[in-house]
Formats: sequence, structure tokens, C-alpha cells
Amino acid sequence: MKSQDTPFVGGPLDGRVLPVLLGLTGHPPKTYRVPVPDAVGGPPTVLVYRRVQAGPGGRFGLHPGWRYEYDPEGEDGGRPRWPWSKPRPGPAATPGAGTDPADE
Repeated sequence: MKSQDTPFVGGPLDGRVLPVLLGLTGHPPKTYRVPVPDAVGGPPTVLVYRRVQAGPGGRFGLHPGWRYEYDPEGEDGGRPRWPWSKPRPGPAATPGAGTDPADE
């Protein structure tokens, strides 16, 4: 398998360059999860990094590579989104979130 040295920006891995395995398309995965063991022995904390372009496209439209940026929320975006899929419920979609106290 091929790997590529990829820089990490933000979070605990800020400034590090780690080898990341490439997929079948030759790109690193869109999300990179790093489990960090708990000092007390509890469940590990999972740090989530998202893949972004390392810089703007050059003269011929080729980008210089990839880097990972820290995602503090770490929400799961790993499942495919098909056009016929239902939209994901957002924070405003929770019951009672859209009520206005002035209406009462």
C-alpha cells in the first residue's frame, strides 16, 4: 500500500506530519480519526481531522496536495449522502427548538 506524508493543522497534532495510507483513488481518506487512550482507563477520546486542500490551485489547476484540519465537534460525516436520502436533522429540527417565547 502507498502512503503519503500529510501535515496536520490544529488540535493536539498541530504541526506534525504523519504518513497516511492512500485509498484506491490515490487520495487519503476524507476523515482521519485518532483514538487517544484515557489515562484513567476509561473509553478512549477520538480526535477527528478533516481532509482539505493544502493550498490554492497552481497555474494549471493542480492542487499541491492535502492536509488535515482539526474538527473539534467531530461529527460523523462518514456515510454517503445520496440524492434520495432524507436530510440530516440539524439543531433547529429538535422538538421545541423553534418555539418563540414571545408567541406565548
